[in-house]
Amino acid sequence: MSSTREKALIVSFVEMLIDFVPTESGVSLAESPGFLKAPGGAPANVAIAVTRLGGRSAFVGKLGGDEFGHMLAGILRENGVDDTGVSFDKGARTVLAFVRLRSDGEREFMFYRNPSADMLLRPDELNLELIRSAKVFHYGSISLITDTTRKHRSAHLKAMEVAKEAGALLSYDPNLREPLWPSPEEARKQIMSVWDKAEIIKVSDVELEFLTENKTIDDESAMSLWHPNLKLLLVTLGEDGCRYYTKKFHGAVQTFNVNAVDTTGAGDSFVGAFLSKIVDDQSVLEEEKKLRKVLRFANACGAITTTKKGAIPALPSDSEALSFIKDNQRRSNNPFKSFQFVI
Repeated sequence: MSSTREKALIVSFVEMLIDFVPTESGVSLAESPGFLKAPGGAPANVAIAVTRLGGRSAFVGKLGGDEFGHMLAGILRENGVDDTGVSFDKGARTVLAFVRLRSDGEREFMFYRNPSADMLLRPDELNLELIRSAKVFHYGSISLITDTTRKHRSAHLKAMEVAKEAGALLSYDPNLREPLWPSPEEARKQIMSVWDKAEIIKVSDVELEFLTENKTIDDESAMSLWHPNLKLLLVTLGEDGCRYYTKKFHGAVQTFNVNAVDTTGAGDSFVGAFLSKIVDDQSVLEEEKKLRKVLRFANACGAITTTKKGAIPALPSDSEALSFIKDNQRRSNNPFKSFQFVI
């Protein structure tokens, strides 16, 4: 078996923050008796999800030169993520997000980030050598939010350009956080401004509805987002699993039944699991049987992540995910169990 050092590198860009998760679900932020401090941020979650599963990843971004920022960099290192692409800004704070948990485990966000350190990342601060070494370059849309300086947007575009020129596969998860955008129209415009560059795109059902302005979640709606350079479009459907679309085939893979406590990070766990399986074998994108097997694994990782509070603390290891799949398969094969597992 290949060692972690020999595995191809997945580089995530650019968001990392502190989530404050309420200790009690179903109440307002003001009514919550306390909060659990949990490191997060979609690209950072993906990077750690990859290493948790035995893969190799790096994170490129900017953190505040405060205690939270240095704590987050330490968490990257503790989880085996290469942090040589991380810079610090002494004049700006690390992003904080307060997460309201609904009784069903779904969440709403309130952010403190005007301006935060990640918004101040400049193109000349990028670790271009690290970016050029990526086999997969993964990013979101938060750094596309325009500001008066447009520094972080320029850094985002530069990083994408360098990664693509070096031969990396570009992976895009918009990770819509509508409260951060000036308007829904601006969010759609900027999210779609880099759409045709990505070769793998993952959206949630909520994001599909938002981007297409169509409440119907079906194949026609999903394929309206297709572009010629795309190799794979993934639509995650929460408790209903996911759908996949390629140039040659499409289908659906159902997920696992779990008692969801907190869905924060579930999509990132899914993405990290998926990327960790394709980075060294991109034939997965062309062979449906292989793709379905990988998506089943990714669904398992996403499901496991919802059973604990916080994103990074809940990300599973490879052995945990495989054991979870095996246990569910055994239950599904037992005719005396009412539980049914379907892929």
